[in-house]
Amino acid sequence: MRGMAADPDIRMDVPYLLAGDIGGTRSRLAVFAPAGGFRQPVAAKEYASASFPDLESLVSAFLGEVNARVGGACFGVAGPVRGGRAALTNLPWVVDEQRLGARFGFDGVRVINDVAALAASVPLLSGEDVAPLQAGRPAAGGTIAVVAVGTGLGAAFLAWDGSRYRVFPSEAGHGDFAPADSRQAQLFLFLRERFAHVSRERVCSGRGIRILYEYLEGEGFAKEAEGLKQTIAAAPDPVPRIVASALGEEHPSALCRGTLELFISILGAVCGGLALDFLATGGIFLGGGIPPRILPMLRGGSFITAFRAKGRMEALLGEIPVHVIVDPWAALRGAAREALSVSPASRVAR
Repeated sequence: MRGMAADPDIRMDVPYLLAGDIGGTRSRLAVFAPAGGFRQPVAAKEYASASFPDLESLVSAFLGEVNARVGGACFGVAGPVRGGRAALTNLPWVVDEQRLGARFGFDGVRVINDVAALAASVPLLSGEDVAPLQAGRPAAGGTIAVVAVGTGLGAAFLAWDGSRYRVFPSEAGHGDFAPADSRQAQLFLFLRERFAHVSRERVCSGRGIRILYEYLEGEGFAKEAEGLKQTIAAAPDPVPRIVASALGEEHPSALCRGTLELFISILGAVCGGLALDFLATGGIFLGGGIPPRILPMLRGGSFITAFRAKGRMEALLGEIPVHVIVDPWAALRGAAREALSVSPASRVAR
């Protein structure tokens, strides 16, 4: 369990907002003051998800430590949500709005897709919360797309309804991987022999980085130092090591760097395709755990080149702003924003 200590000034007469970012490996919970503008939580904790049998047990443990009165709650979960209910993709939990509301007496509860929670934060972000990759010229009220790259790949979009941006989830990460050049075509054939369906997520995610490394190694792209090779092979999650070795200033690994270069070109092409799918003239925002960690390489030019490489649509894509979300609280801030929308008591307190 990790997190920040609870604010000693938490008041029992204020209905706080409970926000959750629930993942298969780690889950984060936070409480926000309804009048605080969602800049930073008054208390937050990170837990190992597998340490709890269900979300109710996790929420109970957190609220027992924080001792705050909660008005509205919203939980972003890794998986599709239907009718306020979700079976998590990488965790044996079923999360249900009605069950949570009955257990804890919240005056409003929402369960949404985790990328939708990240997307809900976009209207709250300021210049210090993002790193630009392409300035572009955002269209007023234009659709905004959010692409989250972490263990998996997710996407959501925001549409202007005349008074505010509304969030819509998608499962675009599970769409088909479309090779953009001959190397990617060979990669596709390699993957087609191993998997029944080659999705965007298969190559454009944390899991995908490991696959790309193995592919390039097998193709003889570059010889890896034996010690590093063994370290990566033995790691439960080799992505941090691959990224660190690719970005090393003194002795970068050619194979690790080649892996990230291939990954970034695929990511750029995927984001360009999603920008066209959603007609995201308001901008593309890249979030999740991986983009901030590889920001120096994302700024190197190959991402934007691949992003724009859509034939007759190249000029349009050159006008679309592209940003990396660097605020670590963004998904929780978005969940808190959605919690406020279902909590009459918290709206009054604001």
